[in-house]
Amino acid sequence: MPDLPHGVHGRPPTLAERWAAFRVSPFLPATVLTLILAAAAGLFAGSYTYAMANPTPHTVPVAVVGAYDQPQGVRFVAGMEKALAASLRLHAFGSRSAAEQAVDDQRVFAVLDVPTPGRAITVDVSGASGATVAQVLTQAAMTTGKAAGVPVVVHDLKPLQQGDPRGLAIFYISLAAVVIGFIGAIQLSVHAAALNPVARIAFTVVYALLGGFVIAAVVDWLLVALRLPFVESWLILTLTMFTTGMVFTMFNTLFGRWAMLPTWVLLVMLGNPSSGGAVSWPLLPSPLGVVGRWLPPGASVNAQHTAVYFPGHQHAFPFLVLAGWIVVSCTVFGFRHRRHPGGRPGHPAHATP
Repeated sequence: MPDLPHGVHGRPPTLAERWAAFRVSPFLPATVLTLILAAAAGLFAGSYTYAMANPTPHTVPVAVVGAYDQPQGVRFVAGMEKALAASLRLHAFGSRSAAEQAVDDQRVFAVLDVPTPGRAITVDVSGASGATVAQVLTQAAMTTGKAAGVPVVVHDLKPLQQGDPRGLAIFYISLAAVVIGFIGAIQLSVHAAALNPVARIAFTVVYALLGGFVIAAVVDWLLVALRLPFVESWLILTLTMFTTGMVFTMFNTLFGRWAMLPTWVLLVMLGNPSSGGAVSWPLLPSPLGVVGRWLPPGASVNAQHTAVYFPGHQHAFPFLVLAGWIVVSCTVFGFRHRRHPGGRPGHPAHATP
């Protein structure tokens, strides 16, 4: 405890005097930080456990071709839904090529081809669309076929790369970009607090470019774990690092020394479990599956996933999400810095932009 002032005429300090001394001592922020860290540890473990410990399908988009609406097809779909304890959102196509195009466009996770009775039902999963989804669909198809006495053949239309058998490499490189992105911004706020806004943004761009290049080079060239479309993957990693760096910088101008808390909650506790990188979105709890696509980690995973496994089918949405966070963060940072060019009053210099 801090040294406490003696009361009037040497009497023991009162409770009010003890509290007043405690409030101006370093013990108050240390105590608050200890309690926050304890709560954050539980929330961090809980968020990942909630999202990943028991992935369960809810609604899985599936393309169907052939006699899917005939009795055999109807029974098979019903059996699949029973085995999955989930519903299949069926998208009918007139040909297999059209159905496979839907897989490439990432509108469906599998193709169910139901021929005339007496022939095997074909289930074409897509490991690249989501290894966990492909696994549960394969298990459900085989279980259903065995129970119904119907032959079932399972193919993988889009297998994962040999160096990434579980489909986690994209999640890990995106996680690295997210975390190093905001750690870099923290270090700039500590060691280069005097930078003006333009210089701060410029240095964030530079370390994002260099960091994105190194991540891609290590994974592709050095470890040969994942064959990347190098320039596109580098761009996505750079955008990710810049986005998360500017998110911290925005929070730093708003909350000063406590900026790490909202950054950690948004990008790590909420953003990473809901990104779809470790567990595909049909297996995530519904709220996470929706929210995750609008956060920087989810946008980064989605863009990188398409670049690696579905070249020529890239979507604008994840880039618009990253761009939106960049615009908001830079705007808030610039506006707050003009209003408070010396930083937030009452905070140490290292907490100011």
